[in-house]
Amino acid sequence: MALKVHPWNLLARAPKRQAYIRAMQQAEPSPTDLRAARRAKLALLRDGLGIEPYGERIDGLTPLADARAQYSAEAHDAFEAATAAAKGAGGASIEDQRPEVTIAGRVVQHRDMGKIAFASLRDSTGDLQATFSLALLGEKRFELVKLLDYGDIVSVCGRVGRTKKGEVCVWATDVAMHSKNLEPPPSKWHGLEDAELRYRQRHVDMFANPDVLRVFEARSRIVSAVRRFMETRGFLEVETPMMQPIAGGAAARPFVTTHLALGMPLYMRIAPELYLKRLLVGGLPKVFEINRNFRNEGIDRSHNPEFTALEAYQAFGDYRTMLELTESLVHHCACLAVEQRWHAAAEAGPILPWNGMRIDYRAPFVQVRFGELFERALGFPMEDAARVRAAAVAKHLADAPRKDHWLLVNELFEHDAEKLIDPCRPTFVLDYPSAVSPLTRPSRARPELAERWDLFIGGMEIGPAYTELNDPDIQLAKFTEQLAGVGEEDAVFRTLDQAFIDSLRTGMPPAGGLGLGIDRLVMLLTGSPTIRDVILFPLMRPEGHVDAVS
Repeated sequence: MALKVHPWNLLARAPKRQAYIRAMQQAEPSPTDLRAARRAKLALLRDGLGIEPYGERIDGLTPLADARAQYSAEAHDAFEAATAAAKGAGGASIEDQRPEVTIAGRVVQHRDMGKIAFASLRDSTGDLQATFSLALLGEKRFELVKLLDYGDIVSVCGRVGRTKKGEVCVWATDVAMHSKNLEPPPSKWHGLEDAELRYRQRHVDMFANPDVLRVFEARSRIVSAVRRFMETRGFLEVETPMMQPIAGGAAARPFVTTHLALGMPLYMRIAPELYLKRLLVGGLPKVFEINRNFRNEGIDRSHNPEFTALEAYQAFGDYRTMLELTESLVHHCACLAVEQRWHAAAEAGPILPWNGMRIDYRAPFVQVRFGELFERALGFPMEDAARVRAAAVAKHLADAPRKDHWLLVNELFEHDAEKLIDPCRPTFVLDYPSAVSPLTRPSRARPELAERWDLFIGGMEIGPAYTELNDPDIQLAKFTEQLAGVGEEDAVFRTLDQAFIDSLRTGMPPAGGLGLGIDRLVMLLTGSPTIRDVILFPLMRPEGHVDAVS
């Protein structure tokens, strides 16, 4: 129902103004039309009370947690005693020693009890009750309080005390509206369990569910901790192109865009690897980057098309160098998760629960060779070509009769051997087949194996590391072999990175390199079960479509 709102002279007599407001309230739409009801209150604030509902700058705000901490039982008891004595003495003046604060927050609960009202406010530090009385506020400000809705943002000035029931609160002497919430919360928002609605309305999710806000605060601190750790190890943070003329650095399908001015296709990067290695050629000994990668692939609980990764390279290192670096980094972050309470159920050790498991991050982490794990799972060595192919055929792996032996070995490993990795202990799997590691230096003792490891935690792959291949002729041969094996559709965007080959010919020092999934690390350190829980705005299908992930 549309409301006709008339300007109001604030100097009019109070009874007349109250009659106007009552009439407007009676004309409010039915409770089912919540948006119209909120707009009616917006009109009441502006035209009935003369209050601008979208406020302005405030200096000297006290966070709600700090305001709560300022509560003094002694000062409040003294104030109550002085108030009682003043009543007996005919209204003598009272000295109020209770702390005075100015706070601001979003209304998450509101109760109107006649001449007194209560509102629970929430900011990033927690919740605190504000108590409003007609006697302290006066008629106009108290009328504002009565018009508050869930989600409104207000500021309150007053003394920190407690209610008759013992609740710490701010007794308001002034209140101001700073943002009227015109969008009512979803009907199920109190204790909301609809994950898709939470992801789509993350801005509401964050203020309605404080634990969600804690996760994203922790994420920011985890990224900062990773950055500081790398810097203490002598690594220099750099930035490399997000849009690249060639889709290189990893075997993945890219997102394609177009540079209109240059009339050329570009690819959102799938990995920064080739650019970072060129910096080693240029003379930087230790480099790292924390940034977004984009892969035009599926979505599940641990994959998102847009994700954050740490990638690092160290000249004159190898995959063992990067193993020590990664173990120290992850252990360090797990200790911080306990110390700084990034994870509510973290235990000393450090031990962090995740998805029903208690993951033990104590060093040293487990190390196991790829071939050893394969033989333990399949019952025969991975070099036995006949038994590998027979097992692949028996398990109905795609194209098993014709596929390359080492590719079958890798698929069997993923199908059977990875299940043997203890998800409760971070585990490095070392020495993968060279055939599935084209950018990695082969072992000099066993060329069919690459100096590579993958780190598994909680049943997820957290990231790989390599001894980098720096022989330009071998690298060119591997690139060529890799491109020859791609399908016709992938060949559209997969091309040889000649600039990288040319840089290797200039001379790149031997090096170790690693990639670490930041989103998955945050999942583990905060106890978040899915990657969407640690990405502020995960990719979603348009509303009305069935989403791939529940």
